Amino acid sequence: MDKFCFEITEELENERIDKCLSMLIDSLSRSFIQKLIKDEAVSVNGQPVKGSYKVKTDDIVEFALPKIAEPDIAPENIPLDILYEDADVIVVNKPKGMVVHPAPGHYSQTLVNALMYHCGDELSGINGVMRPGIVHRIDMDTTGSIIACKNDFAHNSIALQLKEHTVVRRYHAICHGVLKEDEGIINQPIGRDPRERKKMAVNVRNGKSAVTHYRVLKRFREYTYIECVLETGRTHQIRVHMASVGHPLLGDEVYCTRTGKFHLQGQTLHAKILGFQHPRTNEYIETDAPLPEYFEHLLNTLPL
Repeated sequence: MDKFCFEITEELENERIDKCLSMLIDSLSRSFIQKLIKDEAVSVNGQPVKGSYKVKTDDIVEFALPKIAEPDIAPENIPLDILYEDADVIVVNKPKGMVVHPAPGHYSQTLVNALMYHCGDELSGINGVMRPGIVHRIDMDTTGSIIACKNDFAHNSIALQLKEHTVVRRYHAICHGVLKEDEGIINQPIGRDPRERKKMAVNVRNGKSAVTHYRVLKRFREYTYIECVLETGRTHQIRVHMASVGHPLLGDEVYCTRTGKFHLQGQTLHAKILGFQHPRTNEYIETDAPLPEYFEHLLNTLPL
């Protein structure tokens, strides 16, 4: 079992125990923590605690996570739009609505299921049985280029390039409003939104450095077609950054409050260009994922 022990600091004084723990551990949902409390698996100062308990400075909170057996993930014959492939890596143009790797509620029809069928046993194992080959991810409703690794040698190389921000990632997006400047840089730290745990936000406590470069590709009457280049790779980075400057992405159901009129499935965001040094040859490889049909249709029909 994974065991946790926290000493409550002054800034968390009077927070409910479930909210407090969800703030301290990003990977655990508040509902999961509430179940642990109900099962008397959470103690404060050595005694089981109730969900209504409000923490005090210097409280010692302890709990353990029960070991959960990982489900078997099966290969599935799902067609892949392959942009590049060799013995070490494969780059795929991911469609809208496809989850990258299995997770609760999505154990089939994921990119991993498709890769397991296509690649057989030739996928890196560094990220475990739930994420074979996966070295980075893009959101379910974001389309475009994603790289997977066929062995641990390639995985370590691509992971290091991602860490050092040398992988070229150019995204195309359509945002609300007309951007005045032709290009710009958004440099705002991103972290978990303390009020809504499934969202990210700028300028929050413990936020991590995040930098997005954008440039205008085309202006419409009410929208702007842009290219975004990532220096960092934070969760929902482009979506959060563009929303933070008043230009949320068209179709974004999480970070945009404006009513959509195009019946879209999530944000208009496409990972178009992916460039990296090949792990074995050091040759620069760049792929260009064509825009999906719905995206092209919008560009051809939005009023100027």
